[in-house]
Order: sequence, then C-alpha cells, then structure tokens
Amino acid sequence: MTAKIEQRTYEDAVAWLKEHGFDLIEAPGAQTRVFLKKYNCSAAIQKTDDGGAKIFAYPGYMIGSEISKLINRGYQQFMKTTKTEVPATADHLKALQQFSEEMKEALALPSLYNESLGTTSESYHYDRIKDRDQPEVERPKRPWETVKVKAVTVKKSRA
Repeated sequence: MTAKIEQRTYEDAVAWLKEHGFDLIEAPGAQTRVFLKKYNCSAAIQKTDDGGAKIFAYPGYMIGSEISKLINRGYQQFMKTTKTEVPATADHLKALQQFSEEMKEALALPSLYNESLGTTSESYHYDRIKDRDQPEVERPKRPWETVKVKAVTVKKSRA
C-alpha cells in the first residue's frame, strides 16, 4: 500500500527551507525562483503554474561560485563545473546526499530507496559502453577491434 504524499505549496516549501537553516537567494529577474544553499551545496526551485514547487537546478556541490554536477566514471565520481573537474570526496558526497534529502522533504517529494542509500550521478561515463547508443556502423572502432591477428603456422619436428 502506497502512502499519498501531500504536495506543498511554493510558499510552504520556502517557509520550511528557511526554518531548517537553508540560505535562500532570489534569482535575478525571476520572482518565482530561488536558489537554496546549505552544507556548501546548492540547487534552485521554482513555482509551478498550480502553485506548487519543482526543482529548477538539480543539487550540486559548490566549487568556487558554481554548482557542480556529479558524474560517475565507473572507477571514481567527480564534481564537474564548466571550468574544472575534481574527484568527489566522502565529505562532498555526504553533504550532497544530506542536502538532497532535506530538499526533497521540503518539497514533499518522495525519497527513493536507491537515492537514499547515497548519492546518484546525473551522468555515467564508462569507457567500454561509450557510443553504444549509436548504430553499430557509426560506432568508432575500439583498439581491440582494429588489431588484425595473423595466422602463424608452426611445424612440428620429431626430435
């Protein structure tokens, strides 16, 4: 049996965020959009047509003055901005996960099991699956696909 989650209005969500220690910054030129900041993480929410709130800019760890995106390269997660890319530390991931969970609570969004276990990346870049979304004829050849193996004949001697 699933529990029905009551949607919060934009004003209720903003009030909840203020009460729980989030710094709110009005977006320039938009009265219905605010940037949230806490734990050195940031995101943006905006008012919907029906008076609710939705995520405008997904949560990211602040690197300099820019919100980073979490990407996964298979062997390591990274915080990527337009200017730099740094390896994600346990402290980065813990702050981002805590921020995301509190923001979901403020917006009355469901907290999904796999996301609650830890952080999820917006982008996954595994080298062996890169370009697999393209048709096979358009995919670049991998190094192991371009090497041609020559047949070698071996004479057996009876010694």
